[in-house]
Amino acid sequence: MDARSKNLARVAVLALVFGAGWLGGSASQQPACAQMPSMGDAMKAAEGQGGALGSAAKLGTTITSMEQNVQGLQKGLDTLKTIQKALGG
Repeated sequence: MDARSKNLARVAVLALVFGAGWLGGSASQQPACAQMPSMGDAMKAAEGQGGALGSAAKLGTTITSMEQNVQGLQKGLDTLKTIQKALGG
C-alpha cells in the first residue's frame, strides 16, 4: 500500500467514526424541558437565599406586587371616571 492509499483509508475511517458518533448522538438526544411551574415559584425560592440573590429576588417580588396594586388602582380610577361621565360631570 502506498502513502496515498494509507491517507485515504485513514480519512475514511475517521469519517465513518465521526458519522457513527454523530448519528448515535442525535438519535439518543433528549429535549430539554424546565421543571419549574412558574417564574413566581423561582422568585419565592430565591428569596429564601441570603446575600445579593435573595435581596434581588425580594426586590423583584416587591416591584411585581406594587405593579399589581397600581393596576388595581388604575381600574378603580377608570370606573370612577365612567361614573362621573354618566352623571354628567
